[in-house]
Amino acid sequence: MEAVSEQVNREELKKEVNDYQKRFDAIKNEISKIFIGQEDMVGALIESLLSNGHVLLEGIPGVGKTLLIRTLAKITGCSFSRIQFTPDLLPTDILGITTYEEGKGFYTVKGPVFANFVLGDEINRSPPKVQSALLEAMQERQVTIGKESFRLPFPFFVMATQNPLEQLGTYKLPEAQLDRFLYKIVMSYPTAEEEIQILTKNITLKSFEDYELDPLLNPDQITHAQALTQKIITDKKMEKYIIRLVDATRNPGKYGLEKGKYISYGASPRASIALFITSKARAFLTNKIEVTPEDVKGVAMNVLRHRILINFEGQAEGVTPEAVIEELLAKVKII
Repeated sequence: MEAVSEQVNREELKKEVNDYQKRFDAIKNEISKIFIGQEDMVGALIESLLSNGHVLLEGIPGVGKTLLIRTLAKITGCSFSRIQFTPDLLPTDILGITTYEEGKGFYTVKGPVFANFVLGDEINRSPPKVQSALLEAMQERQVTIGKESFRLPFPFFVMATQNPLEQLGTYKLPEAQLDRFLYKIVMSYPTAEEEIQILTKNITLKSFEDYELDPLLNPDQITHAQALTQKIITDKKMEKYIIRLVDATRNPGKYGLEKGKYISYGASPRASIALFITSKARAFLTNKIEVTPEDVKGVAMNVLRHRILINFEGQAEGVTPEAVIEELLAKVKII
């Protein structure tokens, strides 16, 4: 009886995954109406959303970071807010305040963090106290205003951006806080062919409303898709592979990593958890109910690039976390 029940559950899971995978394909197509190219990055954002995590997006100004998250919010039928981080920003500017008005008494004014999709633009421009306020909200999914605690809406997805070019007047995110981001995505320039399309489809010439984007999901359906993602099957072999990948960042000598000598600190247990859940999301979006090695490898770069610290010797020789991860994926075997 148990075998029959398990088979039925697998069939039901496959049917639901197939249904939602088609919806997310439709979402990607809808995004392409307004956002040209960067398909891998769009896929990574959706993986993060399904994994109920948050993203740190690094890219030069003008490549469409704000447009992308606003488009995703519109298509998924979710509320959207944007926080422009500046050196004079206060935690209350993000979270909200308790205020008093004669005849009305004390009441709470909620800040922009109370939205389904929150864009934290140039998070490294704000002082540590403000960064911590947002990161605490991301972790706890609630904020305290005055003496009262408030739950944040579901789903709750933060995409924080930082500009890699300008360092003057910025506050570097501490490694312990970077670790709270599920993914770090690096956004590159569009190709020449994509930029030709951008000339006629850009948001400067048209208003956002002109694109007539259709909401294809609602917040409840996204929450259900997140729960469905957790049901994707990861067998013991894949679990051991995930642990070996993370262990190789801490003990590179065991795995024969030549670039291991440049690692100052390896990835934390959060990295293992992140690989576990995001590989499920990757499998989900490719219409599978079981995680494969390709799913784990496909998410490893975004999960690990901000969790591997390169020592001074490595920095002097121009070694990047990405180069270490590429060697890691090539040499760590599945057993």
